[in-house]
Amino acid sequence: MQMDPSLLPSLAWFVQIAHHRSFTKAAAEMGVSRAALSQKLKSLEERLNVRLLHRTTRDMSLTEEGARLFDVLQRALQSIDGVVKTVGDSQSEPAGLLRVNTSRFAAKALVEPHLGEFLARYPKLQLELIMDDGFANIISEGFDAGMRLGQSLAEHVTAIPITPPLEMAVVATPAYFEKHGIPKTPSDLGGHNCLCFRQTTSGAIFRWEFASADEEGQEFELEPHGSYITNDDGGMLDAALQGVGLIQHFEVAVRPHIQAGRLQRVLQPWCRPFPGVYLYVPSREQMPSKVRALIDFFVEKRKVLASSGS
Repeated sequence: MQMDPSLLPSLAWFVQIAHHRSFTKAAAEMGVSRAALSQKLKSLEERLNVRLLHRTTRDMSLTEEGARLFDVLQRALQSIDGVVKTVGDSQSEPAGLLRVNTSRFAAKALVEPHLGEFLARYPKLQLELIMDDGFANIISEGFDAGMRLGQSLAEHVTAIPITPPLEMAVVATPAYFEKHGIPKTPSDLGGHNCLCFRQTTSGAIFRWEFASADEEGQEFELEPHGSYITNDDGGMLDAALQGVGLIQHFEVAVRPHIQAGRLQRVLQPWCRPFPGVYLYVPSREQMPSKVRALIDFFVEKRKVLASSGS
């Protein structure tokens, strides 16, 4: 049985009303009168023989049937809107505003070092980077893509790895270790000044993550204690470079300092690889050229990152 096409306009009007929970706001957005919109909803309810909204002079809410219809229609219309916006786009030069939601670590370690190259390669693109250590719903919040660690990704998103597996690294300056000694096992950290990172989203102190050095590799955590607490990973790294104490940070973020001899890594056998950073998007279908450009660029950088860490 095929759906009556004449229902489609009324269903689209209903989604706007239900989204705003207001005839006035929906009418203003759609450029019609409030009375006309109210009549369209009434006609739809009569055709479906069901009440979709509870309406009073001061409030509006969805009925059970209305909520079910709204949930299905909203997702369907988002898919249609995505197709309409990207028709003919796949072959065009990447252009327009590209909004990316990313953790601060991914922004600082992966995006910002290549910002000039990316924008020079795609001169018609405007990149908006929003740093957010929580997990954003990129669809509802209007982003084109997000970047997060693989272990924190939701199951329903399309995710592409843009780094190899990562490790945490415990580091301090050679001068610090010369003065205070080198910890041989994680339990030795109790006698050291371990600088603390306070997580922005939860407000909790980040617990240092380890795995036993034997074949089983059993994971465990230790709460660091030291003279400095910050919610800025860049500030934490600066303190370590000044010889204040030890930090645990992503190895890729401290790798240049290790290679230059400014920092020294310890406890490496207790730091096991885990899933790296992924670029996640709503769907691979009808993907805009600007999103495809973002993916291709960072997959390219992933290969460079993998070779530099080997």
